[in-house]
Amino acid sequence: MGKKLYKGSFFDHFMIIYDPRQEGKVRHKLIDVLFIAVAASICYCNEWLDMEDWAIENEDWLKQYLELPNGIPSWYTIERVFDIIDPKQFEMCFMEWMREITNIKKGSVVAIDGKTMRGTIDKESGKKAIHIVSAWCSENKLVMGQVKTDEKSNEITAIPELLDMLFIKGAIVTIDAMGCQKDIAKKIVKDAKADYVLSLKENHPLLYEEVEAYFKDVEKSGFNDKNIGALRTIEKGHGRIEERLYYYSTDTSWMNVQKDWEKLKGIGMVIRRCEIKGRVTEERAYHLASVNAVEDYARGVRLHWGVESMHWSLDVTFREDANRTRTGKAPQNLAMLKRLAMNMVKKDQERYPKRSLRSRRFLASLKKDYLEYIFRINFR
Repeated sequence: MGKKLYKGSFFDHFMIIYDPRQEGKVRHKLIDVLFIAVAASICYCNEWLDMEDWAIENEDWLKQYLELPNGIPSWYTIERVFDIIDPKQFEMCFMEWMREITNIKKGSVVAIDGKTMRGTIDKESGKKAIHIVSAWCSENKLVMGQVKTDEKSNEITAIPELLDMLFIKGAIVTIDAMGCQKDIAKKIVKDAKADYVLSLKENHPLLYEEVEAYFKDVEKSGFNDKNIGALRTIEKGHGRIEERLYYYSTDTSWMNVQKDWEKLKGIGMVIRRCEIKGRVTEERAYHLASVNAVEDYARGVRLHWGVESMHWSLDVTFREDANRTRTGKAPQNLAMLKRLAMNMVKKDQERYPKRSLRSRRFLASLKKDYLEYIFRINFR
């Protein structure tokens, strides 16, 4: 990123966001506010007031990139800007940027899952918490996009909207039981030109019982069936041993619903055994999938956890649930801001690849050359 005002692809991507503020009363450029918020978020600032304090202390550095005709905007101005810009436009700018830096290969796993922003609940007004559905690319370990719903139950309508915004041809899309829907499977195959591994639970009671009974029968025979592929993985660490047994059957001709699920190729079961201090637990999960082999099925199931890890990072490292921004468009835009900053920090695989996200953010707050490096590797 060159040290010329408004030069670099960050500005190319985000300067197009429309500013709805009344002309003549604007003291701070919208792009200045966005840049400050992103840089401050990278540098360990999770609240609006923190962003103002950081910007005041780093005004000279900021002026290498921004005009700042009236100095540093107040925290209230920063919050107000994020309350009025169009979230859909912000999200589209984000996703266009992600198309440039993510590498979706054939077989890449794209995990879709929702997260409730608990701090957005307003009990006094009866306002429910905002629920964000995100797409996570396992290949790059980055968030690819997000859409907002007002309730977890609305993921069924949010997921197709998110799929429409993603370019994931050839990928394997994994979704939990809420998204195990015929229309979503069809959209993944027909529109996105991708495959799916969908978690099957009791929200499809008859289908769940059929698949469960099928695997119970083949288990009694020792999984001695030419149509069933098997794979075993073991992970050890921190006093924990986790064994996973994956079974994937391409024998679906007996299923009455096969014609209802687009490109349904197989059904899968994973047995997860976990041993901690001599205590063993076991659980089983079932899936519908359009992939051909047990290896693809197992990879989809195994890598789906990445989106849950991302949610954990947003809570622990970016304090998403602790934030009390509740009104207007600000909560949705703040969620996008945190995912943008998280992606940028995660992109560093050279300077501090073994450091945690928390540590990298702290280093960025101390070392301007490292902050500049993070911008440079993300926005060339």
